[in-house]
Amino acid sequence: MINVFINGYGTVGKRVADAVALQKDMKIIGVSKRTPDFDAEQAIKKGFDLYCVEGADVDAFKKRGMETNGYLKDIKDSVDVVIDGAPGKQGAKNMELYKSLGLNAIFQGGEDASIGTSFNAHANFDKNIGQKYIRVVSCNTTGLARTLSCLNEVNAIKKVKAVMIRRAADPGDNKRGPINAIVPEVKVPSHHGPDLKTVLPVDIETIAVKVPTTLMHLHTVMVDLKKEMKREEVIDLFNNRSRVILVSKEDGIDSTADIMEFAKNLGRNRGDMYEINVWKDSINVKDGMLYYIQAVHQESDIVPENVDAIRAMFDLKKRDESIEMTNKALGIL
Repeated sequence: MINVFINGYGTVGKRVADAVALQKDMKIIGVSKRTPDFDAEQAIKKGFDLYCVEGADVDAFKKRGMETNGYLKDIKDSVDVVIDGAPGKQGAKNMELYKSLGLNAIFQGGEDASIGTSFNAHANFDKNIGQKYIRVVSCNTTGLARTLSCLNEVNAIKKVKAVMIRRAADPGDNKRGPINAIVPEVKVPSHHGPDLKTVLPVDIETIAVKVPTTLMHLHTVMVDLKKEMKREEVIDLFNNRSRVILVSKEDGIDSTADIMEFAKNLGRNRGDMYEINVWKDSINVKDGMLYYIQAVHQESDIVPENVDAIRAMFDLKKRDESIEMTNKALGIL
């Protein structure tokens, strides 16, 4: 049984905590918060032991009637791995704490790739076996890795170009948006291509724009094929790729809003959509180029990856066994 501590019980942390709690070979032994907000209250109601993020004011929690158990350092001897759910770039600062306590740690995609070995379950599970520090790549990179890895496995990719149409902010983030503007990432190519290369060795260039929505990211992907492929072959690859779903206008799914409504219908916690959704209607092969459009739920697609990263770190299961276990526990299609 692997004892897991969640340092930062926010958008990512609370989702990973729920996912880990469902695994037979893992246990949540604590979660930490910086502020005594509704997420902290919910953690207590769920039965998680609540701790304070390093430097947080314990008295602030007491004033809200929340009992805390101290700090990560107080439980370090019982911790096997820390899932760092801190805001982007804070994880690099937290690294000093983890090293001083002798703890393994898994970071999120907002951190620089140098912080640890980059991870995607389908793309490079084996390269992360036994690693002390792992970085689960970002939601966008995870989305690209899920679909492109199955094409790479059949040696079909010569070069990839993709446009990342990014949501402005998460639904609960009222500090950054939504904004009444379309904001281009003027550094071209964007950082998403180099980030994908940390887990999947493909030739890729990306550009990105930020749009006034909170629901999902959307990718338009163009693959210069190394060999002749039929549309039906691509459909079969995606159909057989775990954590990828084919959707279509014929089923009434015209937009990211429809996908998130579909996710709610699945009855999952928070209405999360762990899978990458590819519009079947968009898949086309013409003159040696493959085209498709996919949607990425930025709040949750990296959740199963965090679970699999734990198993890779401690060499608990082979890749496909871990993915199957995680999928079954989370009800992933």
